[in-house]
Amino acid sequence: MRLEDWLRERDGAAHTTEIYAAGFSRHAVASAVDSGRMLRLRRSWIASKTCDPAILAAVGVSGRLTCVTAARRLALWTPAPAELHIAVAPNAARFDSAGLHVHWSSGPAPIGPHALLDPLINVLHQVARCQEPATALAVWESALNRRLIAPEVLSRIEWRSARASRIAAVADVLSDSGLETHFVILMRSIGVVVVQQVWVDGHPLDALIGDRLVVQLDGFAHHSSAQDRRRDIEADARLRLRGYTVLRFDCHQVLFQPQLVLNMVRAAIVQQLHRRG
Repeated sequence: MRLEDWLRERDGAAHTTEIYAAGFSRHAVASAVDSGRMLRLRRSWIASKTCDPAILAAVGVSGRLTCVTAARRLALWTPAPAELHIAVAPNAARFDSAGLHVHWSSGPAPIGPHALLDPLINVLHQVARCQEPATALAVWESALNRRLIAPEVLSRIEWRSARASRIAAVADVLSDSGLETHFVILMRSIGVVVVQQVWVDGHPLDALIGDRLVVQLDGFAHHSSAQDRRRDIEADARLRLRGYTVLRFDCHQVLFQPQLVLNMVRAAIVQQLHRRG
Protein backbone atom coordinates (compact mmCIF):
# COMPACT_ATOMS: atom_id res chain seq x y z
CA MET A 1 0.00 0.00 0.00
CA ARG A 2 1.20 3.52 -0.77
CA LEU A 3 1.75 5.94 2.08
CA GLU A 4 -0.81 8.28 0.55
CA ASP A 5 -3.50 5.57 0.63
CA TRP A 6 -2.57 4.53 4.16
CA LEU A 7 -2.90 8.11 5.39
CA ARG A 8 -6.22 8.55 3.61
CA GLU A 9 -7.66 5.70 5.67
CA ARG A 10 -6.50 7.49 8.84
CA ASP A 11 -8.08 10.89 8.33
CA GLY A 12 -5.14 12.17 6.30
CA ALA A 13 -2.46 12.53 8.97
CA ALA A 14 -0.43 10.37 11.33
CA HIS A 15 2.48 10.53 13.75
CA THR A 16 5.75 9.17 12.40
CA THR A 17 5.91 6.48 15.10
CA GLU A 18 2.69 5.01 13.72
CA ILE A 19 3.90 5.36 10.13
CA TYR A 20 7.15 3.53 10.86
CA ALA A 21 5.29 0.88 12.87
CA ALA A 22 3.11 0.25 9.80
CA GLY A 23 6.22 -0.66 7.82
CA PHE A 24 7.01 2.55 5.95
CA SER A 25 10.69 3.48 5.98
CA ARG A 26 12.18 6.78 7.03
CA HIS A 27 13.51 7.14 3.50
CA ALA A 28 10.01 6.70 2.01
CA VAL A 29 8.61 9.36 4.34
CA ALA A 30 11.45 11.79 3.67
CA SER A 31 11.11 11.28 -0.09
CA ALA A 32 7.36 11.93 0.03
CA VAL A 33 7.91 15.17 1.93
CA ASP A 34 10.82 16.34 -0.24
CA SER A 35 8.83 15.71 -3.42
CA GLY A 36 5.92 17.76 -2.12
CA ARG A 37 3.52 14.82 -2.07
CA MET A 38 3.27 15.02 1.74
CA LEU A 39 3.38 17.73 4.37
CA ARG A 40 5.48 17.60 7.50
CA LEU A 41 3.75 19.08 10.54
CA ARG A 42 5.46 19.87 13.80
CA ARG A 43 8.45 17.69 12.91
CA SER A 44 6.86 14.31 13.81
CA TRP A 45 3.56 14.44 11.94
CA ILE A 46 2.99 13.67 8.26
CA ALA A 47 -0.15 14.69 6.38
CA SER A 48 -1.44 14.27 2.87
CA LYS A 49 -1.87 17.42 0.79
CA THR A 50 -5.62 16.80 0.74
CA CYS A 51 -5.91 16.47 4.52
CA ASP A 52 -8.93 18.19 6.07
CA PRO A 53 -7.91 21.66 7.36
CA ALA A 54 -9.67 20.86 10.65
CA ILE A 55 -7.34 17.89 11.16
CA LEU A 56 -4.33 20.06 10.32
CA ALA A 57 -5.48 22.61 12.89
CA ALA A 58 -5.80 19.91 15.55
CA VAL A 59 -2.35 18.52 14.80
CA GLY A 60 -0.94 22.04 14.91
CA VAL A 61 -1.86 22.41 18.59
CA SER A 62 -1.20 18.80 19.64
CA GLY A 63 -4.92 18.17 19.95
CA ARG A 64 -7.76 16.22 18.42
CA LEU A 65 -11.22 17.10 17.11
CA THR A 66 -13.97 16.85 19.68
CA CYS A 67 -17.38 18.17 20.74
CA VAL A 68 -19.63 19.43 17.92
CA THR A 69 -16.78 19.42 15.37
CA ALA A 70 -16.22 15.68 15.86
CA ALA A 71 -19.97 15.09 16.12
CA ARG A 72 -20.42 16.64 12.69
CA ARG A 73 -17.84 14.25 11.25
CA LEU A 74 -19.89 11.39 12.72
CA ALA A 75 -22.92 12.72 10.81
CA LEU A 76 -24.73 13.69 14.02
CA TRP A 77 -27.03 16.67 14.21
CA THR A 78 -25.08 19.73 15.31
CA PRO A 79 -25.72 23.48 15.49
CA ALA A 80 -24.31 25.70 12.77
CA PRO A 81 -20.50 25.60 12.88
CA ALA A 82 -18.62 28.56 14.29
CA GLU A 83 -15.28 27.54 15.76
CA LEU A 84 -13.32 24.31 15.59
CA HIS A 85 -13.60 22.38 18.85
CA ILE A 86 -10.25 20.89 19.82
CA ALA A 87 -9.41 18.74 22.86
CA VAL A 88 -5.92 19.04 24.31
CA ALA A 89 -4.22 17.50 27.31
CA PRO A 90 -4.85 19.37 30.59
CA ASN A 91 -1.11 20.03 30.87
CA ALA A 92 -0.65 21.08 27.24
CA ALA A 93 1.54 24.10 26.57
CA ARG A 94 -0.27 27.35 25.83
CA PHE A 95 -0.74 28.25 22.18
CA ASP A 96 -2.53 30.67 19.88
CA SER A 97 -6.17 29.58 20.11
CA ALA A 98 -7.60 32.08 17.63
CA GLY A 99 -10.53 30.46 15.80
CA LEU A 100 -10.51 27.47 18.13
CA HIS A 101 -12.75 26.44 21.00
CA VAL A 102 -10.32 24.56 23.23
CA HIS A 103 -11.40 21.79 25.59
CA TRP A 104 -8.78 21.29 28.28
CA SER A 105 -10.55 18.38 29.98
CA SER A 106 -10.49 14.75 28.91
CA GLY A 107 -13.51 12.48 28.60
CA PRO A 108 -14.19 9.19 30.39
CA ALA A 109 -12.94 6.96 27.55
CA PRO A 110 -9.17 6.34 27.30
CA ILE A 111 -7.52 7.47 24.11
CA GLY A 112 -4.07 7.17 22.56
CA PRO A 113 -1.61 10.07 22.44
CA HIS A 114 -1.75 10.37 18.65
CA ALA A 115 -5.51 10.22 18.11
CA LEU A 116 -6.95 12.80 15.72
CA LEU A 117 -10.60 12.36 16.73
CA ASP A 118 -12.20 11.85 20.12
CA PRO A 119 -14.22 8.62 20.46
CA LEU A 120 -17.99 9.00 20.55
CA ILE A 121 -18.28 8.75 24.35
CA ASN A 122 -15.80 11.59 24.81
CA VAL A 123 -17.52 13.60 22.09
CA LEU A 124 -20.83 13.32 23.96
CA HIS A 125 -19.07 14.19 27.22
CA GLN A 126 -17.62 17.36 25.72
CA VAL A 127 -20.91 18.30 24.04
CA ALA A 128 -22.72 18.03 27.38
CA ARG A 129 -20.17 20.28 29.09
CA CYS A 130 -19.93 22.80 26.26
CA GLN A 131 -23.39 23.26 24.75
CA GLU A 132 -26.70 24.48 26.13
CA PRO A 133 -28.74 21.56 27.57
CA ALA A 134 -31.30 21.48 24.77
CA THR A 135 -28.58 21.58 22.09
CA ALA A 136 -26.53 18.93 23.87
CA LEU A 137 -29.56 16.67 24.16
CA ALA A 138 -30.24 17.06 20.45
CA VAL A 139 -26.71 15.86 19.65
CA TRP A 140 -27.07 12.93 22.05
CA GLU A 141 -30.46 12.10 20.52
CA SER A 142 -28.86 12.04 17.11
CA ALA A 143 -26.32 9.45 18.30
CA LEU A 144 -29.14 7.37 19.81
CA ASN A 145 -31.28 7.68 16.72
CA ARG A 146 -28.43 6.54 14.47
CA ARG A 147 -27.84 3.62 16.86
CA LEU A 148 -24.24 4.60 17.44
CA ILE A 149 -24.79 3.99 21.15
CA ALA A 150 -27.59 2.52 23.27
CA PRO A 151 -29.41 4.29 26.15
CA GLU A 152 -28.50 1.49 28.56
CA VAL A 153 -24.82 2.04 27.75
CA LEU A 154 -25.13 5.76 28.40
CA SER A 155 -26.73 5.11 31.78
CA ARG A 156 -23.85 2.89 32.93
CA ILE A 157 -20.97 5.22 32.06
CA GLU A 158 -19.25 7.12 34.86
CA TRP A 159 -19.36 10.50 33.15
CA ARG A 160 -17.37 12.56 35.69
CA SER A 161 -19.51 15.52 34.68
CA ALA A 162 -22.74 16.63 36.34
CA ARG A 163 -24.12 17.98 33.06
CA ALA A 164 -23.35 14.78 31.15
CA SER A 165 -24.84 12.70 33.97
CA ARG A 166 -28.06 14.71 33.85
CA ILE A 167 -28.44 14.14 30.10
CA ALA A 168 -27.62 10.44 30.50
CA ALA A 169 -30.32 10.23 33.18
CA VAL A 170 -33.00 11.33 30.71
CA ALA A 171 -31.69 9.26 27.80
CA ASP A 172 -33.97 6.39 28.73
CA VAL A 173 -37.04 8.65 28.48
CA LEU A 174 -36.28 9.80 24.95
CA SER A 175 -38.45 7.09 23.45
CA ASP A 176 -42.10 7.99 23.03
CA SER A 177 -43.26 5.77 25.93
CA GLY A 178 -40.69 7.18 28.33
CA LEU A 179 -41.56 10.71 27.31
CA GLU A 180 -45.21 10.02 28.02
CA THR A 181 -44.33 8.86 31.53
CA HIS A 182 -42.33 12.03 32.07
CA PHE A 183 -45.30 14.12 30.90
CA VAL A 184 -47.72 12.29 33.21
CA ILE A 185 -45.45 12.95 36.19
CA LEU A 186 -45.23 16.61 35.20
CA MET A 187 -49.02 16.89 35.05
CA ARG A 188 -49.39 15.04 38.34
CA SER A 189 -47.29 17.76 39.98
CA ILE A 190 -50.14 20.24 39.40
CA GLY A 191 -52.96 17.78 40.10
CA VAL A 192 -53.96 17.14 36.49
CA VAL A 193 -55.16 13.62 35.70
CA VAL A 194 -53.96 12.17 32.38
CA VAL A 195 -55.37 9.14 30.57
CA GLN A 196 -52.91 7.48 28.19
CA GLN A 197 -53.30 5.55 24.96
CA VAL A 198 -56.96 6.39 24.31
CA TRP A 199 -57.97 5.45 20.77
CA VAL A 200 -59.77 8.06 18.66
CA ASP A 201 -60.29 7.97 14.90
CA GLY A 202 -58.46 4.66 14.73
CA HIS A 203 -55.27 6.03 16.31
CA PRO A 204 -53.92 6.12 19.90
CA LEU A 205 -53.58 9.47 21.64
CA ASP A 206 -50.48 9.98 23.75
CA ALA A 207 -52.46 11.73 26.49
CA LEU A 208 -56.03 12.86 27.07
CA ILE A 209 -56.96 15.41 29.75
CA GLY A 210 -60.65 15.53 30.59
CA ASP A 211 -62.85 14.74 27.60
CA ARG A 212 -61.44 16.97 24.89
CA LEU A 213 -57.85 18.09 25.51
CA VAL A 214 -55.42 15.93 23.53
CA VAL A 215 -51.68 16.12 24.12
CA GLN A 216 -49.38 14.56 21.53
CA LEU A 217 -45.69 14.06 22.36
CA ASP A 218 -42.94 13.87 19.77
CA GLY A 219 -39.99 11.72 20.82
CA PHE A 220 -36.41 12.18 19.65
CA ALA A 221 -36.86 10.02 16.54
CA HIS A 222 -40.00 11.83 15.48
CA HIS A 223 -40.43 13.69 12.21
CA SER A 224 -37.55 12.01 10.48
CA SER A 225 -39.22 12.89 7.18
CA ALA A 226 -41.61 15.39 5.65
CA GLN A 227 -44.08 12.53 5.23
CA ASP A 228 -44.13 11.97 9.00
CA ARG A 229 -44.79 15.64 9.58
CA ARG A 230 -47.65 15.71 7.08
CA ARG A 231 -49.17 12.65 8.70
CA ASP A 232 -49.19 14.39 12.10
CA ILE A 233 -50.67 17.58 10.68
CA GLU A 234 -53.47 15.54 9.12
CA ALA A 235 -54.10 13.62 12.36
CA ASP A 236 -54.26 16.84 14.39
CA ALA A 237 -56.68 18.38 11.89
CA ARG A 238 -58.96 15.34 12.03
CA LEU A 239 -59.04 15.53 15.83
CA ARG A 240 -59.93 19.24 15.74
CA LEU A 241 -62.78 18.54 13.33
CA ARG A 242 -64.09 16.06 15.90
CA GLY A 243 -64.15 18.76 18.56
CA TYR A 244 -60.83 18.10 20.29
CA THR A 245 -58.20 20.69 21.24
CA VAL A 246 -54.73 19.40 20.36
CA LEU A 247 -51.49 20.47 22.02
CA ARG A 248 -48.26 19.01 20.68
CA PHE A 249 -44.91 19.13 22.53
CA ASP A 250 -41.52 17.71 21.68
CA CYS A 251 -39.02 16.09 24.03
CA HIS A 252 -36.97 19.28 24.46
CA GLN A 253 -39.99 21.16 25.75
CA VAL A 254 -41.11 18.41 28.11
CA LEU A 255 -37.64 17.76 29.52
CA PHE A 256 -36.07 21.21 29.49
CA GLN A 257 -38.97 23.65 29.30
CA PRO A 258 -41.46 22.09 31.73
CA GLN A 259 -42.81 25.47 32.82
CA LEU A 260 -43.80 26.26 29.24
CA VAL A 261 -45.67 22.94 29.03
CA LEU A 262 -47.37 23.50 32.40
CA ASN A 263 -48.45 27.03 31.46
CA MET A 264 -49.93 25.94 28.14
CA VAL A 265 -51.88 23.07 29.69
CA ARG A 266 -53.11 25.35 32.48
CA ALA A 267 -54.24 27.95 29.93
CA ALA A 268 -56.20 25.30 28.05
CA ILE A 269 -57.85 23.99 31.24
CA VAL A 270 -58.93 27.40 32.55
CA GLN A 271 -60.60 27.99 29.18
CA GLN A 272 -62.46 24.70 29.72
CA LEU A 273 -60.97 23.23 26.55
CA HIS A 274 -60.77 19.86 28.31
CA ARG A 275 -64.57 19.71 28.70
CA ARG A 276 -67.24 18.69 26.26
CA GLY A 277 -69.00 21.65 24.70
